[in-house]
Amino acid sequence: MIQELQLRVLPEVAGEDEALTAFVSKTLKINAQEIRHIEVVQRSIDARQRTVYFNLKVLVFIREDFVESPIPLPEFPNVSNAQEVIVIGAGPAGLFAALQLILSGFKPVLLERGKDVSKRPFDLKEVNIHHNVNEDSNYCFGEGGAGTYSDGKLYTRSKKRGNVRQILELLVGFGASKDILVEAHPHIGTNKLPKIVRKIREKIVEMGGEVHFEKRVTDFLLNGNSVQGVVTKDGDTFHAKNVILATGHSARDIFELLHQKGIELELKPIAVGVRVEHRQSLIDSIQYSCDVRSPYLPPSPYSIVKQINGRGVYSFCMCPGGVIAACATKPEEIVTNGWSSSKRARPTANSGIVVELRPEDFKPFAKHGPLAAMEFQKSIEHKAWIAGGRTQKAPAQKLADFVDGKISADLPRTSYTPGITSAALQEVLPDFVYQSLRKGFQEFDRSMKGYLTNDAVVHAPETRTSSPVCIPRDPISLQHIRIQGLYPCGEGAGYAGGIVSAAMDGIRSALACANSNA
Repeated sequence: MIQELQLRVLPEVAGEDEALTAFVSKTLKINAQEIRHIEVVQRSIDARQRTVYFNLKVLVFIREDFVESPIPLPEFPNVSNAQEVIVIGAGPAGLFAALQLILSGFKPVLLERGKDVSKRPFDLKEVNIHHNVNEDSNYCFGEGGAGTYSDGKLYTRSKKRGNVRQILELLVGFGASKDILVEAHPHIGTNKLPKIVRKIREKIVEMGGEVHFEKRVTDFLLNGNSVQGVVTKDGDTFHAKNVILATGHSARDIFELLHQKGIELELKPIAVGVRVEHRQSLIDSIQYSCDVRSPYLPPSPYSIVKQINGRGVYSFCMCPGGVIAACATKPEEIVTNGWSSSKRARPTANSGIVVELRPEDFKPFAKHGPLAAMEFQKSIEHKAWIAGGRTQKAPAQKLADFVDGKISADLPRTSYTPGITSAALQEVLPDFVYQSLRKGFQEFDRSMKGYLTNDAVVHAPETRTSSPVCIPRDPISLQHIRIQGLYPCGEGAGYAGGIVSAAMDGIRSALACANSNA
């Protein structure tokens, strides 16, 4: 017999098989020897009260053996001789679009401006150690996209846009832990993602698809209002009547190219701010109401939203036990983001803290039309580069000093490898952003007592929260509203935010493409 139970248990019960078996046997009023196995199918943490609990959904195998079922990959057909579809970008949207194209009987020709996942770390080292930014290979560009080096967070609220379980099971099939099917807020970890990304690419190639690295697209071939192919920076031409555009939120040259060719774009409001780093032990003590975190609890995240003068000020891409990364995509700019390994074992926690922007905030850049938000981003990033000493050192302040408007005389150690420089961040950020953050941090401290401390460091700026444009598409065909055969998708086109939602949108776009060419 298999019985399903919803349980609310202490961490030490959830974390020890023997203790959990004893708890279940008492709940069911049966002998513990009758329980052959307890399979946890859902797990979440409830830390709203002083006592922290795990909420578990379990299957109890009573006098019945448990046989673990592997998560198989679908049966991918060989598409070597099938109709070709160009996919631009090898991030989550592009990779999952390519997989779906194969399942639909089409041959993906995947073009990635950056390098493969094994070569990317050499260019990241150049940024971190020597402050040299490769415009095509960095934290944002290269196989796997920005998601490869952003913790691998898999939580999404976009559940109406596709099948979340399908994405998670595909990731498990390519080597991710089955825990991502169980956790309420799953993640893979930056240390494990490269291997998974490589296996996806190998499957695409094995089944007859093509993957080309260091192929930055510099032009679209059009015949009237129909796409015919693309041209790359090195002069290569790829012909196809269908192109899935999955370039990610930082492909500014693609946005500029579309604008120059008269292909419709729309300004999309973004959020900008800073990245704040605390000691993980402090965040644990605040969130878990404890002096020392239990070994049965993971490093605590936090998620917080406040309304300041009608604007949202909120945490973004919070990384427990993580590292702040240098995410510039061109020289003469500073961009920060964060990542964590699978164990989230670093001693610091970091999070973007950003301010919601409105269309009117971009009026000083109105001459750039739909690229106004992008130019707004660029202006902040360049100011940060100057304030940081014209290197990849980030301008920074202690958190309480930031709120008080004081330049910090000294700064704590940081996980940001290029280093930090004491600066007045109110000179880097627009005044309304700075003032909203100041008041926001004061409100944060009312909800998370102890958050506002000079032991924490504010790094500037956090600007790449989402795409600054939307590439409009027909809601049914998912093709561009005017250019036939062009399928804007994923985060760069304004239709996703994060690994899972981007992957789902890639699959949707591939299915739409297949249906249009059936």
